[in-house]
Amino acid sequence: MKTIGERIKERRIELDMSQEELATMLGYKSRSSINKIEKDGRELRQNKIMAIAKALHTTPAYIMGWTDEPTKDNEPTAIHPLTNRGQIPVFGRIPAGVPIDAIQDVSGYIDVPSDWVDDHGALIVKGNSMEPKYFDGDTVIFRVQPDCESGQDCIVYVDGYDATLKKVVKTEAGIILQPLNPEYTPIICGPDNPATILGVVVELRRKV
Repeated sequence: MKTIGERIKERRIELDMSQEELATMLGYKSRSSINKIEKDGRELRQNKIMAIAKALHTTPAYIMGWTDEPTKDNEPTAIHPLTNRGQIPVFGRIPAGVPIDAIQDVSGYIDVPSDWVDDHGALIVKGNSMEPKYFDGDTVIFRVQPDCESGQDCIVYVDGYDATLKKVVKTEAGIILQPLNPEYTPIICGPDNPATILGVVVELRRKV
């Protein structure tokens, strides 16, 4: 089985790209950093794997060795240099414990500012617990971060289940996940059902 570094090198050569060119695209000062990655890429962080995949017009799953297909039909190939726009995946669900760049349940891709590409994701809203602000089928874009301010709408894991959209209310006693639909009761989080924040909602996309 090919190593991460071998896959990166092989894909770079397929694209007729030099180590210097890849280093420049990734913000490295010299080709030696790429040479080191291609020899041993095991210590690469998730955001760097995603950046390398985008630079090489492939997917994180290919770089990690989870698939032998370097591209998908609906996979974005790169940030457009003229419009300064990029694309991020829209997830149907986000399982607990799975890095977002490794999730296979991708329903499509949406355009975002290029500086959002490495640390933002999108999720399709399920159910009506957040009506009337968010409706079933809406797409929310979130910035990946482990904490938030009280009152912000967030993507949250509750007790290890799939990520969900809720308003986070912080109190002295802990965190309350507040639905906006009055038909639903708030979720009080504590040791028995801990809440883990995945990110903060920054934009809503709705089809008309």
